[in-house]
Amino acid sequence: MKYIDEFRGKKRAEGLINEIRRISRKEVSIMEICGTHTHSISKYGIRDALPKNIRLISGPGCPVCVTSASDINRIIAFSRSRKDSVIATFGDMMRVPGSSSSLQEEKALGGDIRVVYSPINALDIARSNPGKEVVIYAVGFETTAPTVAATILAAKEEGIKNLSVLSLHKLTPPAMKALLDSGDVMIDGFIAPGHVTAIIGAHSYEFLSKDYNSPCVVAGFEPLDALFGIYMLVKQLEEGRCEIEIQYRRVVSWDGNRKAQEVLNEVFEPTDSLWRGIGNIPRSGLAIKDAYASYDAAKKFIIPAGEDAEPAGCRCGLVLKGLVTPDECPLFGDACTPETPVGPCMVSSEGTCAAFYKYRKVA
Repeated sequence: MKYIDEFRGKKRAEGLINEIRRISRKEVSIMEICGTHTHSISKYGIRDALPKNIRLISGPGCPVCVTSASDINRIIAFSRSRKDSVIATFGDMMRVPGSSSSLQEEKALGGDIRVVYSPINALDIARSNPGKEVVIYAVGFETTAPTVAATILAAKEEGIKNLSVLSLHKLTPPAMKALLDSGDVMIDGFIAPGHVTAIIGAHSYEFLSKDYNSPCVVAGFEPLDALFGIYMLVKQLEEGRCEIEIQYRRVVSWDGNRKAQEVLNEVFEPTDSLWRGIGNIPRSGLAIKDAYASYDAAKKFIIPAGEDAEPAGCRCGLVLKGLVTPDECPLFGDACTPETPVGPCMVSSEGTCAAFYKYRKVA
């Protein structure tokens, strides 16, 4: 299959692994900041194939997982109080447990909560239900935020009034900065997400090399992409370089997608945001600008913050910071499984716990 098989070749993978082993001498900790990388690394056994002196750490790369418990409880409470509204959200958000319920449970109890595959689908719902408010429960990083911004622009152009967005979008670079500033976990370099960087551009990580002497490589998601990205980063670390490099050049550029950036900047502006396990990170979220306040659910309705408490025993917050691995959580694989998730890291297809569980070694 063109553009797939060539990035999964076994011989090429073995060659890259051998080259990494040849050049790698230092003890290094590398964080991948994307859930898709975590799954690719787990699925293809990359973590175990690397020399022991290279430690791969999974960071806060899953948008469902980093959504705070407070915001989960907030939308659940809103769905209960506004029976005249439709909640439109992505599939993974349905199963994320709140303190006492989930959107899936609320739907079973009669709440009008619908899964959409694109925020544009919410426009169709709004057109078909003129007597109901349609609230898009918008989570995601810079990859999905432009489509939400485009949906707001389309609604305004068409004159649709019964559509609003609760923006819980997160920005990747501020989270990377917060992790380095915390000093909680040693990070020698980052593997940055290809899809996010396709939007924001690799220049967005310049602060890593300039302010933190930390190298960064933007990598794709196939096994050879991930391995080559790791090789490039290890090579930098061994040579004492701190640069921002792009492995995923077939998709990513230095400047990013200018059109997507224009749409984002037209509708959104940076704001402080609460991240699960990390806390409040300045200017790490996206708020809807006042010019589009009529489409901002947080301004259109009273949606108070919910309880911000992790489920008892759940270590998702520590997993997201790279302080523990999923199998160090006492609930992992026992009380917490993909069928009975306790925390969001086991729910989402991009969650670290889900990846470790799916590709775990079974004796």
